[in-house]
Amino acid sequence: MSDAKPAGSATLTVDGQTVELPILEGTVGPKVIDVRKLYSQTGMFTYDPSYTSTASCDSALTYIDGEVGILRHGGYSIEDLAGNSSFMEVCYLLLHHELPNQAELTDFENTITYHSMLHEQMRNLYGGFRRDAHPMAVMIGVVGAMSAFYHDSTDINDPQQRLIASHRLIAKMPTIAAWAYKYSVGQPFLYPRNDLSYAENFLRMTFGVPAEEYVANPAVVDAMDKIFILHADHEQNASTSTVRLAGSSGANPFACIAAGIATLWGPAHGGANSAVLEMLEQIGDKKNIPEFIKRAKDKDDPFRLMGFGHRVYKNYDPRAGVLKKSADDVLELLGAKDDPLLELAMELEKIALEDEYFVDRKLFPNVDFYSGIILKAIGFPTSMFTVLFALARSVGWIAQWKEMIEDPDQRIGRPRQLFLGATDREYVPVDKR
Repeated sequence: MSDAKPAGSATLTVDGQTVELPILEGTVGPKVIDVRKLYSQTGMFTYDPSYTSTASCDSALTYIDGEVGILRHGGYSIEDLAGNSSFMEVCYLLLHHELPNQAELTDFENTITYHSMLHEQMRNLYGGFRRDAHPMAVMIGVVGAMSAFYHDSTDINDPQQRLIASHRLIAKMPTIAAWAYKYSVGQPFLYPRNDLSYAENFLRMTFGVPAEEYVANPAVVDAMDKIFILHADHEQNASTSTVRLAGSSGANPFACIAAGIATLWGPAHGGANSAVLEMLEQIGDKKNIPEFIKRAKDKDDPFRLMGFGHRVYKNYDPRAGVLKKSADDVLELLGAKDDPLLELAMELEKIALEDEYFVDRKLFPNVDFYSGIILKAIGFPTSMFTVLFALARSVGWIAQWKEMIEDPDQRIGRPRQLFLGATDREYVPVDKR
């Protein structure tokens, strides 16, 4: 917090005692009241379930203003990055806080490419799972097991080892994810190829087979790269906070990222785009849309339109506008408009964008709506949607972990509690209860 600017103080009076709490100001965003000395001064803690009003750290990586729909990485808007950059550039930006020049980008791409193979013995891990294991369960297990194979990059106090671990996680995640899919469908694993881009490699390892050459369509590759960019980091969400909390104990980076994947698997966090497809299947047919629109407006009906509105973005999701064009392009390219479910999605989008109820409440389609229909059109089963989210978000988790480890003020996380249980009780032997 050494770079935060003092911005006055707040006065708190408790039981007749007045204390001054510093107010700190970042480069942009709300000011914060520094309560680190509150307990020593008053004997009290703050109470903030889910930490929705608490800044748990300081960071220079990602800035969000949900009220006006802003998402920036290192000061660059997500619209600018997704429209002009590549996922590899965004990865470099998050790791190094600056966009690379051409020489730096080429070197970084080569480093990631040549780290994309998995240790050959890791193939055996997949065989230990049931064939019907969820791909996210496989991801958690395999990523956590990386610490058993890459001992030369687990010393978190060595800057070079931290960087190597970061490169390995970014590079190997597409291979791990693709193999999780291949294992679930009983197809042979494909190894990465050094002549393909990050997104091309992932698509080939997922959908290719040894019997014939697989060449991904450029529009699909572009859409995949944009999905990766748009999910790369999203500030201090549940999974990122989990990675930071796990990392604060000194755990190795592979264990920390596995913890992030486990958190992302929760339906309230990483399951939104899967929920979009499930909702569309529930609606079933375009003729049923008016009935479900009516239900969505009824506050007493539990039905909700998934993929519309966002907890953070109260105006619009800036990622959605970027992905809408990719969705249109992919659906046109793949003839996916002949898919009844995707036709239904497009009709629902049209109606919701014109309906006064949704427009007034700013319930616009979000990134999960468009990513869900793109992934469905490409051919991913819904069980892979959160896996793709984890693949993309890994760079954000790694960058956040790395930033935390390099913070000289970093300490092990230790949230407090408001205790509501029984007080001191005398033990009664079991035969007298």
